[in-house]
Amino acid sequence: MKNTPFTKFHIEAGAKMVPFAGYNMPVEYTGINDEHITVREKAGVFDVSHMGEFWVTGPSAFEFVQYITSNDVAELFDGKIQYSCFPNGRGGIVDDLLVYRFNAEKYLLVVNAANIEKDWNWCMANASRFGLVTGRDLVNSSDEIAQLAVQGPLALKAMQKLTTVPVEDMEYYTFRVIEFAGIRDVIFSTTGYTGAGGCELYVKNADAESLWTAVFSAGEEYGIKPIGLGARDTLRLEMGFCLYGNDINDDTSPIEAGLGWITRFTDHKDFIDKSLLIKQKDEGVSRKLRGFVMIDRGIPRQHYEVVNSQGEIIGEVTSGTMSPVMKQGIGMAYLAKGNWKADTEIFIRIRNKDLKARIVNLPIYNKS
Repeated sequence: MKNTPFTKFHIEAGAKMVPFAGYNMPVEYTGINDEHITVREKAGVFDVSHMGEFWVTGPSAFEFVQYITSNDVAELFDGKIQYSCFPNGRGGIVDDLLVYRFNAEKYLLVVNAANIEKDWNWCMANASRFGLVTGRDLVNSSDEIAQLAVQGPLALKAMQKLTTVPVEDMEYYTFRVIEFAGIRDVIFSTTGYTGAGGCELYVKNADAESLWTAVFSAGEEYGIKPIGLGARDTLRLEMGFCLYGNDINDDTSPIEAGLGWITRFTDHKDFIDKSLLIKQKDEGVSRKLRGFVMIDRGIPRQHYEVVNSQGEIIGEVTSGTMSPVMKQGIGMAYLAKGNWKADTEIFIRIRNKDLKARIVNLPIYNKS
């Protein structure tokens, strides 16, 4: 099992450590609810060094990324980030990812930790079509980069103390390469997986310890805390953000998953599964991923059956939890056609009891 450059800090802080995607990772420190509320109200720090990073460079970089991802890379400009997915050639999803454009011939693909090897093999399998050479034009730097996500309404205010570059007003899903906390060439991106605002910081492994120390020093006055995988999951679920392996996988299409907004059918873009996904968009699909909130008291979990008022099975829960903010059970589920409308009453079968819930539009938790 691998450690991240921050593992010793997690252990020193008394984190409960668990194996995750081949890494020794913190699941919680002071408790999931406490950590969740910290991120929603103040600022929290996640070690996300387990994520994968692939560089794509050269004259064919744009064409390659445009072909292998579902979103329209032509809409990116230098310093802009895009959420996208890798279609798998048979209607499913290899992975979801972030695409960073540095310039017309340089992109960074940030992929999920559990899928690094799978994604890398997928990229290599499609590279030759564009003349990309592995190790030169396509480089896997996943083991060389450390990453922290600093999330919450006070995160950017705290991080501004560590750089002279104005970062508090950076647009959502943009990035800059800056000097930060005395470290050169830090990728500072206004992204995250919580819906609470903040940033993600990419540095070389050698700079990881000084980054951790500086971030917590700068955030001390704002009540900053380290946050584990447990709260990361409850935070993303309140927002209705998909988790690969739960809500999306090789057998779910982006159209079914409600990711049509990152599946762009423009004339100038050719990409894997384009014709198949256009057909799904035009003809419709038999199931869709929808969010729900429990009305009866109960905590939904992955694979629980969803039934209608007659007790007929109409779907399956993909993710579920008790929302620390809403104090209600929440989740997402694939539901059969005819059961997608917001406020439709459904039932989650929990321990042989059918507990009432209602369908909601995403995000499940809406602060406003």
